[in-house]
Amino acid sequence: MDLKLLFITLLGIICCSSAQQEGNECIKANALSCGECIQVGAKCGWCTDTEFLKQGEPTSARCDELESLRKRGCDKIENPHGSQRILKNKAVTNRKKGAEKLRPEDITQIQPQKLSLNLRSGEPQNIKLKFKRAEDYPIDLYYLMDLSYSMKDDLENVKNLGTSLMKEMSKITSDFRIGFGSFVEKTVMPYISTTPAKLLNPCTGDQNCTSPFSYKNVLKLTSNGEQFNSLVGKQQISGNLDSPEGGFDAIMQVAVCGEHIGWRNVTRLMVFSTDAGFHFAGDGKLGGIVLPNDGKCHLENNVYTMSHYYDYPSIAHLVQKLSENNIQTIFAVTEEFQPVYKELKNLIPKSAVGTLSANSSNVINLIVDAYNSLSSEVILENSKLPEGVTITYQSRCKNGVVNEGENGRKCSNISIGDEVSFNINITAQGCSKQVKPESIKIKPLGFTEEVEILLNFICECECHKHGIKNSDMCHNGNGTFECGACRCNKGRVGRQCECRKDEVSTEDLDKNCRKDNGTDICSNNGECVCGTCECKKRDNPEERYSGKFCECDNFNCDRSNNKLCGGHGRCECRVCICDANYTGSACDCSLDASTCLASNKQICNGRGICECGTCRCTDPKFQGPTCEICPTCPGVCTEHKECVQCRAFGTGEKKDTCERDCSYFNLIKVKDRDKLPQPVQAFPLMHCKERDANDCWFYYTYAVNNTEKEVHVVEALECPAGPDIIPIVAGVVTGIVLIGLALLLIWKLLMIIHDRREFAKFEKEKMNAKWDTTENPIYKSPINKFKNPNYGRKAVAL
Repeated sequence: MDLKLLFITLLGIICCSSAQQEGNECIKANALSCGECIQVGAKCGWCTDTEFLKQGEPTSARCDELESLRKRGCDKIENPHGSQRILKNKAVTNRKKGAEKLRPEDITQIQPQKLSLNLRSGEPQNIKLKFKRAEDYPIDLYYLMDLSYSMKDDLENVKNLGTSLMKEMSKITSDFRIGFGSFVEKTVMPYISTTPAKLLNPCTGDQNCTSPFSYKNVLKLTSNGEQFNSLVGKQQISGNLDSPEGGFDAIMQVAVCGEHIGWRNVTRLMVFSTDAGFHFAGDGKLGGIVLPNDGKCHLENNVYTMSHYYDYPSIAHLVQKLSENNIQTIFAVTEEFQPVYKELKNLIPKSAVGTLSANSSNVINLIVDAYNSLSSEVILENSKLPEGVTITYQSRCKNGVVNEGENGRKCSNISIGDEVSFNINITAQGCSKQVKPESIKIKPLGFTEEVEILLNFICECECHKHGIKNSDMCHNGNGTFECGACRCNKGRVGRQCECRKDEVSTEDLDKNCRKDNGTDICSNNGECVCGTCECKKRDNPEERYSGKFCECDNFNCDRSNNKLCGGHGRCECRVCICDANYTGSACDCSLDASTCLASNKQICNGRGICECGTCRCTDPKFQGPTCEICPTCPGVCTEHKECVQCRAFGTGEKKDTCERDCSYFNLIKVKDRDKLPQPVQAFPLMHCKERDANDCWFYYTYAVNNTEKEVHVVEALECPAGPDIIPIVAGVVTGIVLIGLALLLIWKLLMIIHDRREFAKFEKEKMNAKWDTTENPIYKSPINKFKNPNYGRKAVAL
């Protein structure tokens, strides 16, 4: 038991020490100015009180946790806080389809649009963004089609796409524009045949195909569906040698050539239609092209002219450019290449994949379904963050759904007119090296609107503005007096900048740091700086060295109950200064006798002496904090019977209120009466035997060990044994049978005796009979004779 208690105590000390060290970033920073201090963390403050530091404490001791500074007596604390200001807050647009037509730049879907934040290191600033999908929002759709020979039948169906798609999209928006572009492959070997004949007509047989090309912008975005049908109808199929196509070159040009394509600041959709795979960065080496794609527009006369010069773009490069230009991609591909493009979709945010029929007859439904899927999800992204700045998101979506972490950036299943919000926390660690304010931008992917956030970093305290340069308080003007302390000029050190750095460690100055001309400098608890001791810092911010020679501390005083100065005083220079009503070397002796008052208002119940606020009982029968407990006095067993019964066996009158009324003692169960504790001199103990409502006996002991009340109880009840039915029934049955047999035997015996007597009588009469042996003596004739007196003595036979 003692080892277990020791282990728990040591574990508590280790945990507390670890917690103190983790929360001690302010002390560890050794900040020499208020500006350095507040950059350590949001918990740190700087004491500007000029009289705050004790002898031996360094200037960095002014930087500490706020609560610690207050405990140390500082009431002038510099602790600036961050703030925010909204610079542009245009409300989100509420309008219905068919209402007055607005210009795209007049439609607002995210609010606010611009903010300014003042960031204190370690202190997050929370901003709330609101997003609402506007109804009848304009759409630009660019159809990018693979015109290799395998797409011949698809081209026929796309030729009438313009008017049909315009009609279908009019159900979604009244402002819709459509454009068309095509691609095949890089015009070098081994992607195409470079023989003169094949350059004119890459198809075989009598097929009439156009010359191969990398990418053409056939039709700039337009609201004229007939023009789309007309120009697309004039397009011809081309051909190439390998199966993968050069679609990535085309996607890059569509993304970066905004003026040629005609993109507006509205919803931008690009439909990528193909029945094959794709080349990507590195594949250009097969054609001797090693220069990486530069991500710039190279269209001349609406034709990509640098396909032979630049390699295919990488997927990451495409993701960057599509995101920068707010383009949402719809991959309309055949069933065969669905797995490939679904993997690609996972890498490109705000993209969708649809299954294209063999001849592209379902392309309109595919586009509408993909648009609805893309527009029902909003995903926030931010620009590159300045060094030391972090950002976290929390989304509050439709139907009260709350997402955090990476999912906190997005909301799904949003319908037109739905409003969602995002809580964004921006935190800075330290201070930016940039002189000018920095900015970040947050925008929903696929939308042109964005939120601009200006970041201003709090690098200095307010008191810094009132600093006095070359102040007399800093040893003949060798520093700036600001925020209650000297900030020394270059080359000067010391609390008042009284020394040059080159004279800090001279022998003459060290003499001033030795107590009583001893050998230890600053009592081995500090460093000698300019002939003055600057004491070391402890990991625990509550513990400090002090004194002219760092000979004092506030943590090596006597302890009581594992508390410094018993928790009733403060430690100064290794001596406890006790609070009022406490005395002793560890302030563990209370002078207050109120804790010794018994319920009858007598000191220690008249049966003890009050010493240091605790009763010392003089009557050995009594114990407890006020000498009122008598475990061996009559009536103890009866007093605790009901509580012992309900806690040990769940029965008795108090079983319903057991937890409330009977938690005043510790219950320990033992197996039998031999295991019950026996009386000892250390503390009185009472053996009890009580009977419950079922006439069962239970045994327990009641004792008070110091202030702990302990009850040991035998875990099994001792109940009187009930009748054994089987032997009783067996005995009754056996008895009945035996009695019956006895009666039968008696009856049989009597019958034998009677028969013998009759037989003996018969034998006797037989011996006495005088009749012929031939005549049966017991025979009686059946004939009787009578005489009728009227007929004279004449016999009549009957």
